[in-house]
Amino acid sequence: YVVFSLSYLSFLLHKTGEVANLEKEIKKCLVDTFKKTDEDFLKQASSQKPVWKDGSTATCVLVVDDVLYIANLGDSRAVLCRSSEDGKNRMAVTLSKDHTPGQYEERMRIQKSGGMVRDGRVMGTLEVSRSLGDGQYKRCGVIPTPDIRRCHLTASDRYILLACDGLFKAFSPDEAINFITPILESEAVMEKEGKSEQDVRFETACARLASQAVRRGSADNVTVLLVCIGQSK
Repeated sequence: YVVFSLSYLSFLLHKTGEVANLEKEIKKCLVDTFKKTDEDFLKQASSQKPVWKDGSTATCVLVVDDVLYIANLGDSRAVLCRSSEDGKNRMAVTLSKDHTPGQYEERMRIQKSGGMVRDGRVMGTLEVSRSLGDGQYKRCGVIPTPDIRRCHLTASDRYILLACDGLFKAFSPDEAINFITPILESEAVMEKEGKSEQDVRFETACARLASQAVRRGSADNVTVLLVCIGQSK
């Protein structure tokens, strides 16, 4: 549900050649976008009868030349697949930071706001300490402010995995990368009219990974997205 002002970002990218200023503006734009998305959702939620009490985590990646900017809140994750120097192995590089009530800084903010953490959850119910929506928990210190990180891409980088916690309850980042790699690089896949082989491979990898998470016992929703950023082999 995070929607960027692409025209504004384009303006920023052409406005200045100063990297420091550009990075500052990009981070501000990302933070403001999450805040505005949260405000719009809460406004829409409060106008419903009954009032929507839902919320969502969010993870997004912005690519500027060879730099990734990763903004996330909650416990969805972004994971980069990077090949070893000899090209034979693939490794997972976690790009995002989970926000859970059990973390010291998150717990302190919640308690200072008048909330409490019980059984690792906000007010004993909400599993994350930052989210979009979840209006009833905003007074308890649950905020829509994302954590923002940056990562330089290299020639060894292959793709980015974006997924919600339903996947990572069944797979570690390394396990997910090891599961995906053969599908993208070596397994035979069925052709689909109007789609390239690469598109079919990525769609197949997403579907199989999500299905396997359910088979492994993940009882949560499982959302998986793969973004190609390098050669497939």
